[in-house]
Amino acid sequence: MNLFNLRRPPTHLDELAAPSVPPMPRHHPRECLMPGVERAEQVFVRGQGSWMWDSDSRAYLDFTQGGAVNSLGHSPAVLIKAMAEQAQSLMNPGAGFYNRAMLDLAERLCESTASDQVHFLNTGAEANEGAIKLARKWGQLHRGGAHRIITATHSCHGRSFGAMSASGSGTFDNRFEPQMPGFINVPFNDLPALHAAVDAQTVAIMLEPVQSDAGVIPATEHYLKGVERLCRELGILLILDEVQTGMGRCGTLLAEQNYGVRADIITLGKGLGGGVPLAALLARGKACCLEPGELGGTHHGNALMTAAGGAVLATLLEKGFLQQVRDAGQYLGEGLSRLANRYAHGELRGQGLFWGLTLSDESADAVVKAARYEGLLLSAPQPDCLRFTPALCVSKGNIDEMLLRLARAFARVRTAQLQCRRGVAV
Repeated sequence: MNLFNLRRPPTHLDELAAPSVPPMPRHHPRECLMPGVERAEQVFVRGQGSWMWDSDSRAYLDFTQGGAVNSLGHSPAVLIKAMAEQAQSLMNPGAGFYNRAMLDLAERLCESTASDQVHFLNTGAEANEGAIKLARKWGQLHRGGAHRIITATHSCHGRSFGAMSASGSGTFDNRFEPQMPGFINVPFNDLPALHAAVDAQTVAIMLEPVQSDAGVIPATEHYLKGVERLCRELGILLILDEVQTGMGRCGTLLAEQNYGVRADIITLGKGLGGGVPLAALLARGKACCLEPGELGGTHHGNALMTAAGGAVLATLLEKGFLQQVRDAGQYLGEGLSRLANRYAHGELRGQGLFWGLTLSDESADAVVKAARYEGLLLSAPQPDCLRFTPALCVSKGNIDEMLLRLARAFARVRTAQLQCRRGVAV
């Protein structure tokens, strides 16, 4: 046998090219996103103040503001200016270095909230994770290793592992999420249940002053003051999750001020950055026990985000700003109450510019869709509840316009329900 005859024939250069692959079918860009969040079909391209415009140039009055993230409304001039100036000089020197914007915001935030230390993070969930770590570190130092944290049923502290474990039962679909041990849920606004749950392993009580995802349910003053008193008597920590309620949302810089209580640890997020990812972990007195390396993140406290937070905080602290929030909140509450009475809906709950309206049935999703048809953006934390979190600088004119559009949405849903009943009857 001639082995040379078994050699492969020489390959032409054209044959070395990659084999032709049929083109992939064209997908809609939406299909490139994981379906982790339900989204409406509109694609938004521009926002200003209380308004947003979609890709079809249709205007929407926004009373969600990204879930209360855009505290000063869409694209506020003060935020654009602060971020543009900061971006031209320094954005992120790295977590291992100080930057001027970080130091300025830390000083002013501690002064304005009567806190002693602050650590900046990206999201409220991270801030709550940090609060859990801080409380358990304190328990190791001062409570013989106590680690258990009592939280409230239907609370929501975020969607990270620890934050979801701290969140109350009934808040999330946790079928696929393992739970971190060391958390006990008790009913909200129930002091006897709280007293019964405390034991030698309890290190802290962690609460939202107003439960947002449960349907905007405020703590009663009697309850929150009782919780604070219990913490002081037993020598454990009080943690207030003010990710939703802080930064002026309830008409004061912190919601704790409305109740006359003082927490050992406070978490902030959402409105702190005015639309960009920024959160804060605040500690007071004995709770200041972290050491270097126990909390960290590549973007934590970067100059660009803290410059944004500085602009937001400076605006909130301007003379008369928080009084305007309270005035607008009262005006909104009165308007919603009149509308609820007209359509025979239920209880209205809230503080400042943070309101929840209980409906007479589980039609909240239908109302949200009808409102979107009317050019109004709302959210529904529960099947029978609408939530209103407009910009803190919302005008009374925009509130009036919202009430008109909401009335049309109520009428549209009511008509559809009547037609459905007639159809069933026939």
